[in-house]
Amino acid sequence: MVGERISEAGTSVTHPAGAEIIDLGDRTLLPGLIDAHIHLFLHPGAEDLQTVQESAPQRTLTAVLAAREDLMAGFTAERDMGTEGAGSADTAVRNAIDQGLFPGPRLRISGNAIDILGGHEDAIGYNPEQHVLPNATQANNAAELVAAIRQQLKEGADFIKIYETGKDSLISGRFSTPFQFTAEEMEAAVREAARVGKRVAVHATGEPGTLYAAQAGVVSIDHAFQLSDATVQLMRKEQIFAVPTFTIFEYFAEHAATPADGARERAMLNYHAQEFKKQIAAGVPIAMGSDVGPFPHGTQAREFVLMVQFGMTPLAAIQAGTVNGAKLLGWQGQIGVLKAGFLADIVAVSGSPLEDSAALQKVSFVMKGGVSHRRP
Repeated sequence: MVGERISEAGTSVTHPAGAEIIDLGDRTLLPGLIDAHIHLFLHPGAEDLQTVQESAPQRTLTAVLAAREDLMAGFTAERDMGTEGAGSADTAVRNAIDQGLFPGPRLRISGNAIDILGGHEDAIGYNPEQHVLPNATQANNAAELVAAIRQQLKEGADFIKIYETGKDSLISGRFSTPFQFTAEEMEAAVREAARVGKRVAVHATGEPGTLYAAQAGVVSIDHAFQLSDATVQLMRKEQIFAVPTFTIFEYFAEHAATPADGARERAMLNYHAQEFKKQIAAGVPIAMGSDVGPFPHGTQAREFVLMVQFGMTPLAAIQAGTVNGAKLLGWQGQIGVLKAGFLADIVAVSGSPLEDSAALQKVSFVMKGGVSHRRP
C-alpha cells in the first residue's frame, strides 16, 4: 500500500526501503466486507419505542458507536437504509467518518426514507391524540414523492430509500403484501432521483410491489421474499440487485415475544429461503445485506453463513459482500477487489471462508484506506 491505495497485489511484491511490513501469518486476506442494508440508528430492543423515547442526538451518538462496531467486524463500507425517524442525522455521521473524526465504514446514506400514510413505517397502534411521528417521511402521491426526494437530497442523502410494500402475511403457505406506491408513482420517484444522478432502493418483499419497483428501474429490491417470473427476468436483464437480509428474520424468530410470533417469523424465513434458491437459479444478482441494527452491530457476518445455508456457494456469498456490494453502492473500481489502484480496504480471517463461511465472523485484521483499525 502507498497512502490509501493498493500499489501491488500478489504472491510476490516489492518492498520499498522503510516500508512497514504487517505479518498476518497464514490468515486469509479479503477485500473489506460490504453490508448493503444496515441501520446505524437502531439497536436491539423495541424498535417502535426506541424511535419515540430516544432523542435524535442520543440516537446519533449510538450510531457513531455502531459504525465503529461494524468496522471492527470487517465491514469497511455500508449502505444505511434509513435513520428511522432521526431525519438526516446520518449525514453528520457519514461526514464525521469521512473527516476522520470517528472510525467507521465508508457510508452511503438515505436520510429518513419515504413511506405512505398508514404504511410500513407509520406510527400505528398509538393513541392518535398523541400524534406520534412516523419513522419515515410521508408522501402520498407522485408530487409529494418528488418533494420528499428533493428535500432528502438537499439534506445530504446519497440515494433514496422507499418503502414499497407491507404489512406482510403468510397464511397456509401463501405470501401476500400490499404495494404502497403505484407503478406510476415509483416511476416518478426513480425519474426524479435520476435527474440529479441518484438512485432509488426499495424495501419490497413481494408482488406486485416488487414488479412495480423493477419496472421503474430501482437499483435494489431489499428483502425480496417473493419475486414473480416477470420480476426475476427484469432484475436479471437490468442487473437489479436482490438484498435478502436473512439475519434479521432469524433474529426475530429467535427473540420473539411469544411462541406464536416465533413460529410466524420462522415460517417467513423458511418461505424466503425456498424462494431465494429459485432466485439464485434464475440468475438474479445478489448483494449481501443483513438489516443489522435491531440485532447487535458487529455481528452481521452471520448473513454470509445463512446465504450459503440457503443455496449460495461460499465464493458467491463472498462476492455478494465484496464486488457486488461495491457495484450496488456505486464504488465499483474503487473497493471490493484486492487489486492495484483500488482503495486499501482489507480484512483478514483465520481459515478459509471458501470452506467455511463462518470464518468471516472472526475477522482479526481490518484496514480501511491504508489505515489499520484492528490487528491480531
